[in-house]
Amino acid sequence: MLVIRVEEFGGPEVLRPVEAPDPVAGPGGVVVAVEAAGVLTLDTIIRRGDAGPRFATPLPYVPGRGAAGRVRAVGEGVDPGWLGRRVLADVEGGAYAEQLAAPLTSVLPVPDGLDAAEAMVMLHDGGTALALFGDVGVRPGELVLVLPAAGGVGSLLVQLARATGARVLAAARGTEKLALARSLGADLAVDYGEPGWADAVRRRVGQVDVVLDGVGGELGRVAFGLVGEGGRYSNYGVAGGPPTEVDPAEARSRGISVRGLEQLAEFGGGRRARQERMLREAARGRIRPVVGGRFPLAKAADAHTALQNREVLGKAVLVP
Repeated sequence: MLVIRVEEFGGPEVLRPVEAPDPVAGPGGVVVAVEAAGVLTLDTIIRRGDAGPRFATPLPYVPGRGAAGRVRAVGEGVDPGWLGRRVLADVEGGAYAEQLAAPLTSVLPVPDGLDAAEAMVMLHDGGTALALFGDVGVRPGELVLVLPAAGGVGSLLVQLARATGARVLAAARGTEKLALARSLGADLAVDYGEPGWADAVRRRVGQVDVVLDGVGGELGRVAFGLVGEGGRYSNYGVAGGPPTEVDPAEARSRGISVRGLEQLAEFGGGRRARQERMLREAARGRIRPVVGGRFPLAKAADAHTALQNREVLGKAVLVP
C-alpha cells in the first residue's frame, strides 16, 4: 500500500510517498481502508520538528492523526459485524496511508448523510469547536469575534455561535474567505490583512464580548485588545504565529477571562462525546462541514503547502 513517510524534519518536500506492507488487525483492533485522511496544522508543526515535548515524534514516521473509511479486516475479539462499516479512526499517527490499523476503542461509526471527507471535518475540528464554544459560554445577543473564520475550526465556530443566537463578527484574509463566513451566518466580516482592521471594528461595533482566536501571534494580540470589560478571550491555535501572549495583569484589570486548549479536556462529556455530537449535528444538516481542499494522498506535500499558505477554505483532506 501507499503511505507518506517522513524521514527528516523540514519543509513539505520531506513528505514522501513510499510503498509499505499492508497492516494487520491486532487483537481488539480493525484495519480501515482509508477514504479521507485529515490534514491538521499540527501535522505541519510536527513535520517541521517544532512540536515540542507534548507532540514529539521520532523519525521516521507516517503522519496523520485521523482518517475516515471502511473496515476491511477485524482482529481477534472484534465482532465481524464491523466489516464494511463506515468509520472514523482517531489515532496518534499513521493516517496518511491507504490503509490504517487502529484499536476499536478509537473508532467511531459514521452516520448516514455524510461522506468520508465531511465526517473527517468533525473528528478533530468538530470536537475542538464544540469544546471551545462551550468553554467560553457564548450567550444569545453577544458579539463574538472568530478568527480565522474560514478555517476548519473557525467555520464551525461561526455556525455554533449563530445557532445560539449570538452575533458573529468573522475575521479572515481575502474576499473568498469572507464570503464563505457570511454564507455560514456571520453578521459582519472584516479582512485582518488590511491595515487598521481593528480600528475599523471599533468604529463599527465598539468592543466584542468574546474572541475565539485560532491565529495567535500579533493578530491574536490585536484581537485581545477588542475584548470589552468582563469579556472572554480564548486562544486555540497558532495559524499566524506563536500562541498569543496576554498580560495577566491587563486581563485581570479589565475583568477578562483568558482561556486555552488546556481547559477543554472534559467539556461536554469528553473528546469522544463531542465528536459524536458534532457528527450527529452534521448528519442532520444543522452544521455544514466545509471541505475546501481534497488532495491525492501522493500529493500530501501540496496539501501542507496550501495549508501553510492559508489557501484552503475549511478542511483539507487527503484522498487515496
